[in-house]
Amino acid sequence: MSIFREPGSRRGRGRGRTLVLLAAGALLGIIGVVAFNTTLEATSTDEFCLGCHNHGIPYKQHQLTVHYTNPHGVVAGCSDCHVQHEFVPKMTRKIEAAREVWGHLRGVIDTDEKYLAHQPVMKARELARFRASDSATCRSCHDVARMDLEAQSPKARREHARLGSGAKTCVDCHEEAGHAALAPATAEQEQSFDF
Repeated sequence: MSIFREPGSRRGRGRGRTLVLLAAGALLGIIGVVAFNTTLEATSTDEFCLGCHNHGIPYKQHQLTVHYTNPHGVVAGCSDCHVQHEFVPKMTRKIEAAREVWGHLRGVIDTDEKYLAHQPVMKARELARFRASDSATCRSCHDVARMDLEAQSPKARREHARLGSGAKTCVDCHEEAGHAALAPATAEQEQSFDF
């Protein structure tokens, strides 16, 4: 009995089918990964986010912050702050965002008036997310260990030094870092913030 099979033997055809199935599976896997990544990227753009937050209020608020206009020309987009960068938290946030898209389709925030009425609830939910993650998206850009604390105000220096203790997180002081109030701050509000 020969260790080599004749072409066309039953065992040879089985191997060919197996190789075709493996190649097809690998190709489908690659297509799936590319499609998945493309979808993640597309749903992480400012244009996508503003598709539901289409009345411009959050974008106008963002334009009033240092995260939009600064001496360095570095701009943080919607997903830089609202979607964590690690895979599992990113997927969790994408799933949660489906609820927000559903709310938009139902007309919960489809006008400026409805958006402004619903804004306190949305803000509270976002702040809770930031606190639950210890402001992970803030920390993906801002590294306390690299901050020049001596160049900061005494209050900022004290609070930033406490960040590692778990007692506070970024949004406890910088609640409006990404979306400033559209109304001008009062003199009292201006004086109470010395960062």
